[in-house]
Amino acid sequence: MTDRHLSAPVICVDGPSGSGKGSLATALAERLGWRYLDSGALYRVIGAVALERGVATDNEAALASLAQGLEIKLADGRIGADGIDLSQRIRDEAVAAAASEAARHPQVRQAILDQQRRAADGTSGLVADGRDMGTVVFPGAELKIFLDASVEERAQRRHKQLRNKGVAVNLRKVLANIRDRDERDERRAASPLRPASDAVIIDSTHMAIADVLRQALDLARERGLAEAPPVASQEQRKTSTNPRSGRAPHPRAASKPKT
Repeated sequence: MTDRHLSAPVICVDGPSGSGKGSLATALAERLGWRYLDSGALYRVIGAVALERGVATDNEAALASLAQGLEIKLADGRIGADGIDLSQRIRDEAVAAAASEAARHPQVRQAILDQQRRAADGTSGLVADGRDMGTVVFPGAELKIFLDASVEERAQRRHKQLRNKGVAVNLRKVLANIRDRDERDERRAASPLRPASDAVIIDSTHMAIADVLRQALDLARERGLAEAPPVASQEQRKTSTNPRSGRAPHPRAASKPKT
């Protein structure tokens, strides 16, 4: 099955853990009024349920069977499976590690592929973030972004995120975990982490999320996926720039329109 049957436009945001792809994809979907798909959350659900039920993460057949039998629901920023809310549970580091292990298996990835693609059905557009959105799940997406950052910066971000949630964690351990995750994701046989051949690569190491979002919106506009920002009328420009107009120019009148 391919993604050619989809009638809605798709923007893919792929990248390694801690690159900021979730923040970018969420903000981009909100700005465009599109649906947001957190594909990593699907694997985290599988990881959480596997830990709960004692399913070994190296048992591909058992994990695939588990994934096929789960009724996963994503709505209003919450995620659950079989009627149980797992929104908080899937953010645990142990669950993240289990999800990464589960995601290595081709049968597991195949089990949730159709569900990922169905996320675009009945929408005006979909912004999907993950690690193989542009290479495997939506190869025909109108825009593919690969968001990257140095491993040190990504570790700092993850460490700060966990500390803000009240989780006591060592930065060196976070850095080691991210490096291990990178190695697993890049070397796995099924859908390894890599930019799509037609992806735009953005290095967010020294960028604020607002700057990354601005660049992504510019790319979306170039492809006709977003409207251009409003342009001031000729009369407005004359008033704001004419020193004899009798009024002081607005301090942001000459700045680039906010995106």
